[in-house]
Order: sequence, then C-alpha cells, then structure tokens
Amino acid sequence: MTGIAFEDFSPGDVIEGGPITVTRDEIVAFAREFDPQPFHLDEEAAKATLAGQLIGSGWQTAGFGMRLLQAHVFRGATSMGSPGIAQLRWLRPVLPNDALRIVTKVEECRASGSKPDRGFVRFAMTVLNGRDDIVMTQAFAVIFARRGAAPLPPRAVELSDPAPVIEGEDAETLLFLKQAKLGTLRDLGGHVFTPESIIDFARAYDPQAFHLDEAAARETHFGALCASGWHTAAVWMKRLHITRQHDIALTERDGPVPQLGPSPGFRDLRWLAPVYAGDTIRYGCTLLDKRESSSRPGWGVATHHNTAQNQRGERVFEFTGSVFWQWQA
Repeated sequence: MTGIAFEDFSPGDVIEGGPITVTRDEIVAFAREFDPQPFHLDEEAAKATLAGQLIGSGWQTAGFGMRLLQAHVFRGATSMGSPGIAQLRWLRPVLPNDALRIVTKVEECRASGSKPDRGFVRFAMTVLNGRDDIVMTQAFAVIFARRGAAPLPPRAVELSDPAPVIEGEDAETLLFLKQAKLGTLRDLGGHVFTPESIIDFARAYDPQAFHLDEAAARETHFGALCASGWHTAAVWMKRLHITRQHDIALTERDGPVPQLGPSPGFRDLRWLAPVYAGDTIRYGCTLLDKRESSSRPGWGVATHHNTAQNQRGERVFEFTGSVFWQWQA
C-alpha cells in the first residue's frame, strides 16, 4: 500500500474536504436496498412520520463521510482499515441536494506495540451541509502502514463457498416501547456477501483497494477481498427491516403497529474480523434499555446491542445503538 502513511499525521492537524452533493435518487436507492423506512423512500409517506420529510438514511450519511474521508484525509489512497467507531451522532437529517463536506481533526497518533509495521491514528470528524449545519459527528481510529517498515505478510485466507440463505418465516408481535421486554435476543437472519455486492458498495462509499479488487486485496494485510465495515453495518439495517416486515404482518392482524423513528446515533461500534467475499453473516439485536422521551410526546428512546457472526461462529461486528420508538398506543 502506498500513498499515505502513519507518519503523515500529527496531533492537531485539521484536514477539510468536499463537497459532494447528495441527490434524491441516491437517497431513495440506498433506502430501497438497506433502510426502507417511509421517511427515506417517499416524500408523501414521510409527512406522516416523525421525520416529516424525505431524509437520507444515517447509515448512508456515514458512507458519504467515508467517501470524503478516503478522498481527502487518506488522499485517495488505502489505509489498513479501522478497528471501529467510539461514537457517532446524527444531529440533523441529510436532505436531497445537500452538499456535504468534512472537517477532520487528528486527536492522537500511536504506534502499534505488537505490530511494528503499523500505527493507529485517532480522528474526530464533523460532517456539515451547505448551510454549515452539523449533520454528523464521529470519533474513530484508523490503522495506517508505517513508512519504511517491512510489512507483515498477508494473512492466509480460506474463502468459503457461499450457501444460499433460506429466509425464515418466524415472526413476533411488535410491542410499543413501554411494553417491550429487555434482554431478549432477536435473530435477524443471515446475509451472503458476494464479490459483486462488496465491490459495488465500495465504489459508491469506500473505494479502498481491499474492497475493490480481488488481486489487489490479496497483496494487502487482509489477504483477500473483504467488505467495507460500513457495508457490514448497512446490511445489519437491511436484515432488521426484513425481519421487521415479518413482525409487522403478524402484528397488524390484531392491532396497531408501533412506528420507529430516526436514530440519534450509536457508540462502541467494533469491526472485530474481516467479512470476506463468500461469508454468510448472521445478525442479532437485543433491547438493553428504554426511556420515555421528554422532548417528543408519544415517543421513547430504545437502546439496543447488535452483533454479527460469520459461518464459523466468529463475531465480526457489534455496536450499541439508539432509536426513537413509539412509546404507547
């Protein structure tokens, strides 16, 4: 990997970049694939929701942030990946035709104590729209190669032959948040990451070599083509909504279906292992906590912990998120 190195960053550096303009078609296309909520899909349907208007998915905003990060902070080059996100907050919705830019500050630079070919850079990134409103903040770390250090050999990877995922028909009654039970794991089902889907997502949001090109990926420390961490996260959202559609069909037979609103953000997101082409990832969600909203009558805020594991039972991803959820009927 060439073009960017750990030594190119110093604490206190501020790097700006952008803008990129978000189109309505991009918002709707992402929502159809990963986050099919009414306020991401259709202007008229959005009017009846908590959002009140068509807005972009927060996961797509994170993807646009990654695209700006790669272009301007990584300078179009390839990092060695990220261990995760300490905290991300969605502060304002992204609207059609918003022009997004980033302001990124280097918080800390730390050489790896166990792997002398790399170091960790901790960043604080702010995403703003064309009106200079802050739409997202993110605290995170990225791994970069050390200039002049002999790279460790790529890991040995045995890719899996993908098996078809059979969609389950199980369903659970959706409860309003006041009645929802804490501590129960909801299985969200599995998803196969194909080379084509990995590359397509990377082209749109995370154009680094190990996500874009199978031959180039084999020469990196990952050893094979692997999915963007944001792709792994977006598929969690996809699986959540597929599962929720089963639950909605059951719930609406006997009564009202509680709405979900936008999410304020998440914390402690960790990418624990690469998701390789051919991997089948199974997701789960557990409700940890709930409280009635003091600012939005009729709504509450749910705290949920989410996990994903591959076909070998290895945990590859986890985070703790929050979402607005109707409190009671």
